[in-house]
Amino acid sequence: MKRVTVAGPELEGLTIDLPAASVRTLLPWPGSHELVMPAWNGNEFLLPDGSRPKIRTVTPRHFDPDALELDLDFVIHGGGVASEWADAAERGAVAAISGPGRGYAIDPEAPAFLFAGDETAIPAISQLLEALPDDTPVEVQIEVARPDARLALPDHPRATVGWYDLAAGAPPGDALLLALEGADLAPGTRCWVAGEAAAVQRIRRHLFQERKLPRAQAAVRGYWKHGRSGDADDDT
Repeated sequence: MKRVTVAGPELEGLTIDLPAASVRTLLPWPGSHELVMPAWNGNEFLLPDGSRPKIRTVTPRHFDPDALELDLDFVIHGGGVASEWADAAERGAVAAISGPGRGYAIDPEAPAFLFAGDETAIPAISQLLEALPDDTPVEVQIEVARPDARLALPDHPRATVGWYDLAAGAPPGDALLLALEGADLAPGTRCWVAGEAAAVQRIRRHLFQERKLPRAQAAVRGYWKHGRSGDADDDT
């Protein structure tokens, strides 16, 4: 994971009210340091040459409205436009930010919470832990493909945290789904889950079809798609 701070007067007026929100990040074309703004054709954004721009969705980890600084955390892995840009980013690198997209409203009356996801969900889970009342119990389950992805999370007095290693060659979500199947969800528990798109589809079936969890009690979001250098649309 690498944190990149973007700053500038263009961030004036940005407001992020809820944890686990998102911003869309327009990045330069690979190999270029120039940012070309796309145009909306009524269906999608396109660059002047007709190609699609490099836009990625990222969790805004922290925004300082006084300093006009926005911290973005990127998972660094082999390949991927956002990963490569963040890994090479230096002072003066350019990007464009739009948003925020929807966040997650913590229900202060909920008896308990479950936050779960893979490495890409760590920034959002961190925000959720910071927003959760101190007296509310929460179980945190995070799947990691590499041991060094186990990052420090914000302290919460009633949090139980479990880290689950994804076996080599296993599809994303295998370890997380197994952990969720073993979770004891008390009545009324609210669930927030995010990760690879196909993995969260399996998790969605487990929660809604097998456990019969009311849909109003769970938010399940696809953050990325295995085998594709891009991002998935959030889906609740």
